[in-house]
Amino acid sequence: MKLLLPVSFLLFFFSCVKKDPTKPNVIVILVDDLGWADIGANYPETFYETPNIDRMAANGLRFSQAYSAHPVCSPTRAALMTGKHPNRVQITDWIPGFSRNKETWPLATPEISHELPLEETTLAEKFKENGYRTYFVGKWHLGEESRYWPEYQGFDQNIGGWSVGAPQLREGQANGYYSPYGNPRLEDGPDGEYLTERLTSESIRFIQQQGGEPFFLYLSFYSVHTPIQAAPTKYDYFLRKKENLETEAGQQAYRQEGTGQTKLIQDNAAYASMVAAMDENVGRLLRALEETGVSENTWVVFTSDNGGLSTLFTEGAPTANGPLRAGKGWCYEGGIRVPFIVQGPGISRKGSVSETPVVSMDVFPTLLSLAQIPHDAGDGKDLSPLIRYNDQIEREELFWHYPHYHGSAWKPGSALRKDNWKLIHFYETGTSELYNLETDPGETKNLATSHPDKAESLQQVLMQHLKETGALLPQRRQFDETK
Repeated sequence: MKLLLPVSFLLFFFSCVKKDPTKPNVIVILVDDLGWADIGANYPETFYETPNIDRMAANGLRFSQAYSAHPVCSPTRAALMTGKHPNRVQITDWIPGFSRNKETWPLATPEISHELPLEETTLAEKFKENGYRTYFVGKWHLGEESRYWPEYQGFDQNIGGWSVGAPQLREGQANGYYSPYGNPRLEDGPDGEYLTERLTSESIRFIQQQGGEPFFLYLSFYSVHTPIQAAPTKYDYFLRKKENLETEAGQQAYRQEGTGQTKLIQDNAAYASMVAAMDENVGRLLRALEETGVSENTWVVFTSDNGGLSTLFTEGAPTANGPLRAGKGWCYEGGIRVPFIVQGPGISRKGSVSETPVVSMDVFPTLLSLAQIPHDAGDGKDLSPLIRYNDQIEREELFWHYPHYHGSAWKPGSALRKDNWKLIHFYETGTSELYNLETDPGETKNLATSHPDKAESLQQVLMQHLKETGALLPQRRQFDETK
């Protein structure tokens, strides 16, 4: 005897079985020049205060050994958007790059691309192809011409993204972090409006307007990049905190770094207020997710584009990177170790810390995998098994290539990390340094002489990676000594 079921029951049954899970929303929060030691979750001794970011770490997964793809901004931004190593898109310096006293440099440095090619498939394009609304807010710095800006790279809307990499200061036209901004992709606000708050308000407005449609939001703060301008709140608070700051007798304020100086103490009240304002606005954004009822279906990645600005030709950098050596512009840990936190549905162990080394390129495959969007393999690793199931990822090495001079006093070089070993090669001298990060995270003891075989083997691995990714190398210049 056949069992006959009502058509209505069958329709209900199959609709339940075949219905796809709701697409998760995705947010990337990228902070400019935020150092690894600038947030309390990474460095409890920090002078700064980041309660909202620390709370995000407590609710998510924090990577203690996360790296930017490069020691400066534009290459890392290209890597995050494409999942490719910066070498592959020939953006190996900030756009347009450092050129002070170029005629005196011993090495001729490679030409770089001044834009992210439109032929590259971006993270935004992948989300847009799969039914997502895409929204860019903040700093872009991946194209000098407007045809390479976010609205031509997969974003439905672009608020604030253009050619420059920092808030502008032009008398009568732009006041840096305070309106007027002098930004062709951001309308000026009322006098006294602060850029970090404005960009967050634009992001919140976008979230509130979605009405249940899946979205990809890329909030790329200009903070905490120079110019260092005190935020509207907490500046006086940090001035008082600085006055009460206890320093050890004889504590060194700066150390020599090549021909530069590295700041060793966090005590800049204006910078601290900028970090606090950024943190407060991260909190605003996360609360907006809760208030709109989408928090439980939204993945959020928080990271930085390079290490904190602690090293310059002269004293005066705004921050220090704790126990890590040097800062932005350098391939030492202080220049490439960054905050990296993931929050969202399905994290295996909320509040946990992973010591697995990860890098900016991993954002691309990880977010697409979490959203179940097919994608081609690139240089990044899919971290979703680690995030969801606490599984391990297979990664042989990480490497960096910065064949240019920089205002931090960095000279052309490359670096490689394999397990706990770190090699840094400098092209002017042809020499390499070797460190064991497990026993010496501050990179104070160069082991290249005592471990020559290890240094040589890592050097070969580094050069092979550079060759495979099409890296361009600096060349020795020939000077006319008769002039």
